[in-house]
Amino acid sequence: MTSKLKFLTKISLKRKINTKWFLIANIIFAVLIIGLLNIDTVINFFGGDFDETQIIYVKDNTNKTFDILNAQNDNYKNITNDDENAFKLEKTNQNYEEVFENKKNKEAWYLIINNDTNNYINVKLISEGYISTTSYAGLSTILNNTKTSIAMAESNIDPNELAKISSPLKIDRQILDETKKTEDENMQMIMSTVFPILILPFFALTIFLVQMVGAEINDEKTTRGMEIIISNVSPQTHLFSKVIASNLFVLFQVALLVIYAIIGFVIRNLISPATTNGFDINSFIKPLLESDFVSKFAYIIPFAIILMILTFIAYAILAGILASMTTNTEDFQQMQMPIVIISLIGYYLAMMAGLFEGSIFIKILSFIPFISAILAPSLLVLGQIGIIEVIIAIILLIITIWILLKYGMRIYKVGILNYSSKSLWKKMFKALKG
Repeated sequence: MTSKLKFLTKISLKRKINTKWFLIANIIFAVLIIGLLNIDTVINFFGGDFDETQIIYVKDNTNKTFDILNAQNDNYKNITNDDENAFKLEKTNQNYEEVFENKKNKEAWYLIINNDTNNYINVKLISEGYISTTSYAGLSTILNNTKTSIAMAESNIDPNELAKISSPLKIDRQILDETKKTEDENMQMIMSTVFPILILPFFALTIFLVQMVGAEINDEKTTRGMEIIISNVSPQTHLFSKVIASNLFVLFQVALLVIYAIIGFVIRNLISPATTNGFDINSFIKPLLESDFVSKFAYIIPFAIILMILTFIAYAILAGILASMTTNTEDFQQMQMPIVIISLIGYYLAMMAGLFEGSIFIKILSFIPFISAILAPSLLVLGQIGIIEVIIAIILLIITIWILLKYGMRIYKVGILNYSSKSLWKKMFKALKG
């Protein structure tokens, strides 16, 4: 049995890897992953620009505002801790037509500042094209702060007091619950942005795994190869070979994706070691480090890997059982809809886990097989469940696999030699009782 299992597994794995589709798909994956990790360099290569600070030419008709505006721009840099994304102000006496005549200034902005008896100053902003919402909001903040400083200065406030009023406020944050850290307040941002990115490959690979197992079994039934195979091996051996081969293929694909990501980071460090304006992976990762996310993930990773591997096995067995009762891909597509819906529910629950803090409902759902691999690690990161709950989820998943094998094998034995697409569910329940 062992030699036959190895042989079938080897054949099934080769059929998946030695295809043009696999080669083309991985070329696309490699290009996408490496390209996304170096998106700033790619955009620069095709004429985009992340490196230059936005230049604003300022025509100060008040003869007093530019210095204050420049000071507020510096304050904005300090508050946001982002020197590169602030603005570069240059005073000019030229009108905007003369400024934009120079081709180098096509991306620049032109700001006119005038006196205003009612509002101290009024401004007009001119540009060749559109201005992003983020940049517009940043400039509005600087201008409003400038107006406030002018108002206070004209109100004869002492310069020292004016400096105190204008200086940025520093907040000393304290949390009374000793089990919570100030840095973990960033966790909601992580769960809403970073975590979906991490679990998306698992969700996609789950759907891909189900499709792959179903398509292979349907192909063997369509070509009548199933009769030859089952005449030489037992149904158990046949199903195990599909489960093992499909999971090895998925793990191999995951390893390739990790390699592509490593190559992307290496290329990034080689060609653009310095941070770039507008897109900086280092600044994106920094909140993760500050939130203690990495140290938490260090002990979560082993449990997450165990849950994911067991879930892959469970999905592969379930897909094989369902596919055995179908005779073509169209029938299997209908049969697999519950699997897709369950996976989708788990994915969205994991993304919204932070909204259910303290909810018993979400904790109970983290024990449910097929979605626990996505939901339990996310709740563990948030501190809503502990290691014991994750271990319980693993045990329940193992029990589910045992139940699928014990009772699902009855359906599989009958289904793999069934070539009728009528009354599929009725046949499944009949085989289950038998």
